[in-house]
Amino acid sequence: MKEIYLFDWGDTLMIDFPDVQGKMYTWEKVEAVSGAQETLQHLSKKAKIYIATGAADSMASEIKLAFERVGLSQYITGYFCKANVGASKGEAEFLPAIIDTLKVPVSAISMVGDNFEKDIQPALLVGINPIWFTANPHSIVSDKVRIIKCLTELCN
Repeated sequence: MKEIYLFDWGDTLMIDFPDVQGKMYTWEKVEAVSGAQETLQHLSKKAKIYIATGAADSMASEIKLAFERVGLSQYITGYFCKANVGASKGEAEFLPAIIDTLKVPVSAISMVGDNFEKDIQPALLVGINPIWFTANPHSIVSDKVRIIKCLTELCN
């Protein structure tokens, strides 16, 4: 069975410019996070990659368009968002709904995200392997949380 990676979208794989409004696929400038291309290319050879985003106003097709603009969509199997999950990221039913859709053991799923409260804590609660992408980890973190400072650390 292939391993599955769920990636957060904003500031994990693509830069979320805080001063820009609207749906990302319509932004004048979009940019991948450093190391995203290399990491997704490497991981996609042995795993399935999905986006699990809290973007409440974008449909999966619109999220895919944003990833196409930075050349990352070719590595992504699917997109989970409020529109197709039926719950928002951070709500108790968001990750369990994704797990049910994927129909794989929870132990085969890893969640990669930059936000401890929205990505890492919910993953821990449902048994998903959490990978925290951060330059400044909290001093007290569960030993079940893998911490990476650069996406390319996932290639090792």
